Amino acid sequence: MTSTTSSGKLLETPDIQARLKKIKILILDVDGVLTDGRIFWLENHGWTRFFNIKDGYGLKILMKAGIQVAIISGGDSKDVRTRMEFLKIQHVFLGDEDKIKALEKIAASTKFKYEEMAFMGDDLFDIPVLEKVGFSATVPHAVEPVKGRVHYVTETPGGWGAVREIADAIRRAQGHGPY
Repeated sequence: MTSTTSSGKLLETPDIQARLKKIKILILDVDGVLTDGRIFWLENHGWTRFFNIKDGYGLKILMKAGIQVAIISGGDSKDVRTRMEFLKIQHVFLGDEDKIKALEKIAASTKFKYEEMAFMGDDLFDIPVLEKVGFSATVPHAVEPVKGRVHYVTETPGGWGAVREIADAIRRAQGHGPY
């Protein structure tokens, strides 16, 4: 894979555009991608995270455009399950750091080829999936070995709209609106 530095213009290169046009499903890690990686304790609730409304809306309009969304996370918590149910994410795999197993289940259930899948991850156990899919992205605060293996590093940090950046890029590449 070719690592790139972050710049929205890099999403417009012929290679990236060709990859984005093929995408039928966007697969996401949670902590560090859909969130900024921080967790906090709420009395009478437990550990929880902040999710960004821009990412959620970006996923909703991506799904409305016909692109499926999946979650693969090594962690498993009530707040993540609740958020995915709210967003109506069909494919949710939580609690296993061996993310290739979940990727294979997604491929089997959707019949999508790996080149038709995009994945965003930010840590070491994301690497096997990042290297297998047709388009891979990470966030600026990802660990360096991940940054060296992806097609794109977002301008926006995880938990602050990075997922929206990629969701919008997929939609634009496939002709689903200028935004």
